Amino acid sequence: MTAMGRGNRMVATAEHVAPLRVKDLKSGVKPIWCPGCGDYSILSSFFQVIINLKLDPAKVAVVSGIGCSGRFPAFARVYGFHGVHGRALPTATGLKAARPDLTVFAMSGDGDAFSIGGGHIAHAARRNVDITYIVMDNEIYGLTKGQPSATSPPDILELSISGKTKGNRKGMVGLLDIHKVEEALNPILMALAYNASFVARAFSGRPKELTAIIEEGVRHKGFSFIQVMSPCVTFFNTYNHFRETVAPLPEDHDPSDRMRAIALAMEPDKTYVGIFYRDETRPSLGERLEEYRQQLSPTSMEELLARFTR
Repeated sequence: MTAMGRGNRMVATAEHVAPLRVKDLKSGVKPIWCPGCGDYSILSSFFQVIINLKLDPAKVAVVSGIGCSGRFPAFARVYGFHGVHGRALPTATGLKAARPDLTVFAMSGDGDAFSIGGGHIAHAARRNVDITYIVMDNEIYGLTKGQPSATSPPDILELSISGKTKGNRKGMVGLLDIHKVEEALNPILMALAYNASFVARAFSGRPKELTAIIEEGVRHKGFSFIQVMSPCVTFFNTYNHFRETVAPLPEDHDPSDRMRAIALAMEPDKTYVGIFYRDETRPSLGERLEEYRQQLSPTSMEELLARFTR
């Protein structure tokens, strides 16, 4: 794991003389996402969360996999690990277990999270590891030039042709046409079924709401699953579509009501944003490990080794 930033220097924040600014958190690496990509908004919100929560960048780590989201650690002056495809969650879990003092983020796209890496979400949820998992969902494989992903709607081709979305369909019409036979995965419903202790959705076109939701995810002591609808302006530009369908969760929604959250996640005509579910009663993996450590006596390891000593 390496420190990101000019000269590999971290920004001292524990006893700050002056408040952190966004420029203090930017690395010397310029983002190379397409102009207008929704991921820029997520990066900006990430910076703002660090500032708002007064986090020490030297105690923040970002783990990513492969895809457009995989580049995220290089753009921030925090600790970063760019791992292999689909393995952001187990890497982040190990990091948090070994260094519970760190604020750990895991970043994935819809391909990284729900295809090759989909099997890891259940285990991060059941362990309730204290990390914030942000899935930058553009409903398409952007880095590999527009193939359908697990969250691509079955009518993706019709949406493009009708003008409700925009994107470069050249060379992909056949794949998208075949995709009609597959249903799209519902990530919020999946996370709720796995009993993740914090489940939320945001839209990159609403940066203030996005920042607030990520802040709540970081504050939550447990596994925070945040799906961010982040349009790909090149291959599946859904900004206009989401501006029509995105709606805040009902004001009377109780985030502790998991069954109601499931019903809202299944709403077919609206893309609800906000905190669907939050369970503050479950201990995190770190808390359980600490309880276990407290039960160990200082001599227990010596006694264990003595059993194997001749």
